[in-house]
Amino acid sequence: MVKIKTSPPEGSILNINHRKFDYFDSYQGTLCDADNNLTLVDAAKAFISSRPGWVRKLFILRNLTVSLFGLKTPRRTGNSQDQLENFKYEKGYKLGLFKVHERTEHEIILGEDDKHLNFRASLFIERRHDNPQLKNLIVSTAVDFNNLFGRLYFLAVMPFHKLIVQTTLGGAIKELEKRNGLSTNNVVVKIDNSQVHSSKVIGL
Repeated sequence: MVKIKTSPPEGSILNINHRKFDYFDSYQGTLCDADNNLTLVDAAKAFISSRPGWVRKLFILRNLTVSLFGLKTPRRTGNSQDQLENFKYEKGYKLGLFKVHERTEHEIILGEDDKHLNFRASLFIERRHDNPQLKNLIVSTAVDFNNLFGRLYFLAVMPFHKLIVQTTLGGAIKELEKRNGLSTNNVVVKIDNSQVHSSKVIGL
């Protein structure tokens, strides 16, 4: 099921003053939470821990490659699973390349600024108005390019970015529904479109 969206969710920090980014996309998953047990931190942990093995290998390759250009890469400090379990989803804390920039009751903003581009990833959870037993988990990515290299870099990684977010979101929802004893029939994944086209990414 496809749902068109060209701006961040209502109430999102990314939507302050309806700011426009060089690139923006949003992916939404819906799951049942009849007892209102699901928290924002639960959703964030599930999303970060649900990356499949091929995504982890892809990130290792990415880090090795971009380090040659002087871009930021995450520091390896201890067991990654322990870091995830003990990570505080509060402003200022950092997990790999993901620094918490903002935190509200319904949203966590992660991201990093680098010399080629600045990115923000929003994890936003909201109860559906049409059915209070359902919640939407919305993952949005906002990017500002700092130079031509940033545009070219993102043009190259954009297809992988979209696939990774969709795959990880689906894995997170499966993990959350399994934890709550839900059926996969209760889950609907909605893929929202990108705000910009590839031609804009490269500045054509």
